Amino acid sequence: MIKTISLLAAILLLPLLGCSDTQPGYSLTDGSKLHFDELHGKVVLINYWAVWCKPCREEIPELNAFQQTHGDQVQLLAVNFDGVTGDALKQQAKELGIQFPVLTSDPRQQFAVKASGVLPETLVIDHEGNFRQVLLGPQNEEKLASVLQQLSENH
Repeated sequence: MIKTISLLAAILLLPLLGCSDTQPGYSLTDGSKLHFDELHGKVVLINYWAVWCKPCREEIPELNAFQQTHGDQVQLLAVNFDGVTGDALKQQAKELGIQFPVLTSDPRQQFAVKASGVLPETLVIDHEGNFRQVLLGPQNEEKLASVLQQLSENH
C-alpha cells in the first residue's frame, strides 16, 4: 500500500519537475537575480570586459550613456572576461565606472555562443530572447543605435 502511494505521488509530481521552462537565474553583483525571460520585449546587450583591456575602458562611458538613453528598449549587462568574482569583481566594475548590471557568471552557454577571444565583445539578444550577433571591438552610441534600429525594424 505504501509503495503504491509513493509510486502514485512520484507519477503525479514528475510532470511538475520535468516541465519547468524557466531559464536559469543569474546573480548580479548587487545581490539580486536576473532571469532572461523577464527581459523579453527588450534588446539585451551582454558586454564582456576586463580591467586590463584599454578599449573596454574606453567604451564603458558610451555603454553607460546608451543604457541611460535607451533603457526603455535595451538592457545592457556586463560580464567579466577573466571570471573575477566577489569583492574583486565589484571593485573592478566600479573602477571602470560600469553603471549597468554586472553578472557574476557568464550566460554565454545559455545562448550557445562560443567565446571569440577578442575584447571587448558584445552579444546581441533580440526582443524575443534569441541570440542575433556578436559585436567585436569597442562600441559607441551610434553603432548600438544602428543595431537597435535594425532589430526594431524586424520586430
